[in-house]
Amino acid sequence: MSIYNYKKSDDVGSLVSDVSTAHTQSHEEVVAQQKSSLHGLGRAEVVSRIEQYGKNTLPQAKPPGVALIFARQFTSPLIYVLVTAAIISAAIEEWSDAGFISLVLIINAVIGTIQEFSAQRAAAALRKLISAQCKVLREGETYEIDAEELVPGDIILLESGDKVPADVRLITAHDIEVDESLLTGESLPVNKDADLVLAEDVALGDRRNMLFTGTLISRGRAQGIVVATAQSTMLGRIAADVLFKPQPKAPLQVRMGRFIHAIAICVAVAVLVMFCVAVFRGTPLGETFMLAVALAVSVIPEGLPVALTVTLAIGMRRMSKQNVIVRRLLAVEALGSCTCIATDKTGTLTVNQLTARCIAFPDQGEWEVTGEGIVPEGQFLTPNGTPTEEEIVLLERICQVAVLTNEGFLGHGGSEWVQRGDAVDVAFLVMAHKAGVVKAEMANTFPEVGVIAYESERQFSASLNNVNGTQHAFVKGAAEKLLPMCTSMAMVGQDAPLNQQIIENQLQNLASKGFRVMALASGEIELKPGEVFSEEHLSSLTLIGLVGIIDPLRVEVKGAIAACRHAGIEVVMITGDHPATALAIAKELEMAEHEQQLVTGPELKAAVENDTVDELVHDARVFARVGPHQKLDIVQSLQRKGHFLAVSGDGANDAPAIRVAQVGVAMGMKGTDVAKETADLVITDDNFASIVAGVEEGRVAYSNVRKVIFLLISTGAAELVLFSLALLSGLPLPLLAVQLLWLNLVTNGIQDVALAFEPGEGDELKRPPRDPGERIFNRIMIERVLISAVSIGTVAFVLYQYLLGRGFSLEEARNGTLLLMVLFENIHVFNCRSETRSAFQHNPLRNPVLLVGTVVAQLVHIGAMYTPWLSDVLQIQPVSPQHWLELLGLAFSVFVVMEIHKYFRRKFKLAV
Repeated sequence: MSIYNYKKSDDVGSLVSDVSTAHTQSHEEVVAQQKSSLHGLGRAEVVSRIEQYGKNTLPQAKPPGVALIFARQFTSPLIYVLVTAAIISAAIEEWSDAGFISLVLIINAVIGTIQEFSAQRAAAALRKLISAQCKVLREGETYEIDAEELVPGDIILLESGDKVPADVRLITAHDIEVDESLLTGESLPVNKDADLVLAEDVALGDRRNMLFTGTLISRGRAQGIVVATAQSTMLGRIAADVLFKPQPKAPLQVRMGRFIHAIAICVAVAVLVMFCVAVFRGTPLGETFMLAVALAVSVIPEGLPVALTVTLAIGMRRMSKQNVIVRRLLAVEALGSCTCIATDKTGTLTVNQLTARCIAFPDQGEWEVTGEGIVPEGQFLTPNGTPTEEEIVLLERICQVAVLTNEGFLGHGGSEWVQRGDAVDVAFLVMAHKAGVVKAEMANTFPEVGVIAYESERQFSASLNNVNGTQHAFVKGAAEKLLPMCTSMAMVGQDAPLNQQIIENQLQNLASKGFRVMALASGEIELKPGEVFSEEHLSSLTLIGLVGIIDPLRVEVKGAIAACRHAGIEVVMITGDHPATALAIAKELEMAEHEQQLVTGPELKAAVENDTVDELVHDARVFARVGPHQKLDIVQSLQRKGHFLAVSGDGANDAPAIRVAQVGVAMGMKGTDVAKETADLVITDDNFASIVAGVEEGRVAYSNVRKVIFLLISTGAAELVLFSLALLSGLPLPLLAVQLLWLNLVTNGIQDVALAFEPGEGDELKRPPRDPGERIFNRIMIERVLISAVSIGTVAFVLYQYLLGRGFSLEEARNGTLLLMVLFENIHVFNCRSETRSAFQHNPLRNPVLLVGTVVAQLVHIGAMYTPWLSDVLQIQPVSPQHWLELLGLAFSVFVVMEIHKYFRRKFKLAV
């Protein structure tokens, strides 16, 4: 509730609230343009501006309810075909047929609804990024108000620890640093300067006179004027991209759409041809309609919706065991179909915690510091291995400086390490702790008597401490600031005169590797009584060494990216971080080899203006200093290139690209809510390697989808062959429509669901991703369907004709033919376990569900023979064990035929 009871102003005036140009003007110009003052807005003016601009809240998408999710389950083309078949069955009063089809539609919808609703979350989590309270100046008084009451023109006060509640043009800034990683991807805190006036085309991460919604003040304090609120902010524009742009179709949706379209055409053509033949032969119209329905039921894979949903649900559960939470069911297969992964750097490839990784002592090779993050576990390794005793003395000296000139905190918080303060200070505390140098112990041993706090203008900090009765200065900061203070450099054994060229070479080498380089120095100084410790006292110091700090790679990332390459998946980096840092990381990961594969934000902006984005993106592997909307340009260009794209990230700046990708992947531990709620998949352990495990499970899921489709289509096609041969021979319908439904939905339905539990074949990541344009019915699928359908259909027709010829009644002939078709399905399901490998290479115990399901399917049919009411509906009856064994022998014919087909494909290495 507002603390003010405002009246509406009669003259609001025309304001310019454009965050995209505020950085190009002085703060005086922005204040005047906003019709405000340094004393803040008046109460009446605030009310008017709230009415004009609205509350400072971001847009929210209403989550779909259960009813809507349930209704969405009926939007598949296959569902339309099944609904049509149900309507036709009801129209000709074949209620059992209509009931069976309706039942499978409802079961599929219920399963899909349960799966999606359990993972569905609203995509409106951006709202949480706005802080609840903030301080403003209004009419010269300071008030603490709800952040949603901010309006353009408000004067806002911010200090360390505050989350920025709106987009702000700085008026004053005292030693302020801002964590902008969730917006720009920049891993290092950004120094701000209120007096700067910048060019219009300066990248978002370089607008040092601005503060942006959702970023965090990590040091200092500031005063600024609000220039944009709610959806007009940079974060608000991301919200618009996330909430109001449609998601692209998943690969399986595209392929299934084409597949169902082909099935619908085949059904229509087959039914029309058979209908015309029946009419031409004088078949009664009622019987002809029965034939049409029976043919439609035989060709349409009624069990596919349920089997497809179950297959993806199984993949969803398997992915959860790999730390991948699926929020949208179709994303299971989509990840496995991706040909390119576009990943953020900060927090995804790296740990998002600055770490001291390298120490360069003067005129020595670089030392490696192992470990990452704030856990102080690791080793110090010289070029020759373990440090000597004399080298350890140097290490202790540099660690002493690191902790004595330090305002950070590192300690235990229960079972975990906790930290506070500047990220660089914390990185030094962790480094020193690895060497056994602890801040509290050093502070007690060498009491502090003076300090020069770090400020961005100084670029260094210093501490004056009492060391065994003498006063020593300890200094850390930018090398260019410390070198003029030093006259000597630390060496093994004893110090030596400073060789500035050696130090500059080492500095340049570290910087070229993407490190942020800090210098550390110390020395004895004389401070006269009454003097205050100041910068003038810092001279004749000894430079101890240089420390390279970087946001380090996750340990498992390099292997994961190599696995992606082996799987034929391209990996590109998209980050708001500095180009040199991004390229250094990419080279270490072997993602890029040279600068020609690096594209920066300004280069991308020029390419957009010249309509040459696709040419620029084509060979690039690293994109640095890019803004959120530029990430969209990159993602869409990669999609135009023909990629099925996965986009991973953890910041709000990643959300628009995550939204438009075929599959969006967010990091769950440190990812922002907006990234997680926009994504299709969430990686719970923030491990890039989990994405690779997800790709493997996605490929297994798609492979299982193909296996299920093959089983259903091949048996449906076999039924069509059986009907065609019977019709051409002038014989009655070999199976009734209700028998076909029983065959397709019950006996075969048990097996196709069991086939969905099939484990991977082991080579999923050794195969390239499928061509995005490839149809489900590719060459090998067509071959296998034709061979198995002709084999099953012909044998079944020969049996049907034989039984009628031997004097069996029509009902008995249909009973024997139906039982043979069930046995064919029981045997044929083991042909479906692999497109290329022999069934003898698959241990049946690897999929016990399939083994049990096959037995159950046969027992269900035998049980139906002995169940009075069901046997009457299906018009079936029991058979003798001898007859059952004879039919089982006939059913094994399809197993032999398909094994021969696989053998010749392997022998002649035919293309898939």
